[in-house]
Amino acid sequence: MRKADEQGFREFAAANAASLRRTAYLFCGDWHTAEDLMQSSLMKMYMAWKRIKDLDNLIAYARKVLLRTWLDEKRRPWRRAEQRDGELPDTADATVDPDNTSAKLWARELVHTALLQVPPRQRAVLVLRYFEDLSVAEVAVAMGCTEGTVKSQTARGLATLRTIVEKLDNSSGRVAS
Repeated sequence: MRKADEQGFREFAAANAASLRRTAYLFCGDWHTAEDLMQSSLMKMYMAWKRIKDLDNLIAYARKVLLRTWLDEKRRPWRRAEQRDGELPDTADATVDPDNTSAKLWARELVHTALLQVPPRQRAVLVLRYFEDLSVAEVAVAMGCTEGTVKSQTARGLATLRTIVEKLDNSSGRVAS
């Protein structure tokens, strides 16, 4: 690869790695796996950089590569046998009201736990639509499907998420505020 191309890729990777890692985390729910997915996606883009460097929207292409990498990873049989349900301690922010922080952390954890139980394609649509704030058309391009499919997957995903949140909320015995 020419130095100019390599420098262009380095700049792209440095500017977008954190965003891609966050999106990968929302897809898979594990920071270590998210890091692996982000790195694999950037490696694939590096290998194809000569062909893709002139695309109009490189970040949209990067999201598509990340999504495909995650879906491929989900299909691997060894991942299905692995159980990752351990809890990591949260660090408290002493500058905010503990009562509000507790409620926000509880709600965020509840939604994240529920999101991880939503089927993969529906989860991908929800993450791209509501966390990455992409339009229906942009999600359709990223996922390689029609806008109608995005809309139906969004509706089904939200219904599934709502059902799971209600189930988790009722089983926790906590009253939402």
